[in-house]
Amino acid sequence: QVQLMESGGGLVQSGGSLRLSCAASGSIFRLYAMGWYRQAPEKQREWVASITSDQYMHYADPVRGRFTISRDNSKNTVYLEMNSLKPEDTAVYYCAQLRGNRDWSGTFWGQGTQVTVSS
Repeated sequence: QVQLMESGGGLVQSGGSLRLSCAASGSIFRLYAMGWYRQAPEKQREWVASITSDQYMHYADPVRGRFTISRDNSKNTVYLEMNSLKPEDTAVYYCAQLRGNRDWSGTFWGQGTQVTVSS
């Protein structure tokens, strides 16, 4: 059974930074693309960023240039470095193991971590 555990969320002022972590277990981590999604209140969950098994990174337009996704296969962990945060980044952030390097739909999900950006 794949388990994903996010950490690192919190309250930060506009313009600040946070680093989210997601520790994975129950699968051969290095073989899978991983991603981050977020869901703001009363909005649908949206894709934020993905990193493929061969380390290619992809970003949604609203976060490109401000967020960086990375992975450490030795630690079975994926990260999301978030800089220049804006109030509109406020959401619950979810880590996901993805279906494939070209299919970024999530197959397994973490429980989410709250990120709140104050203006």
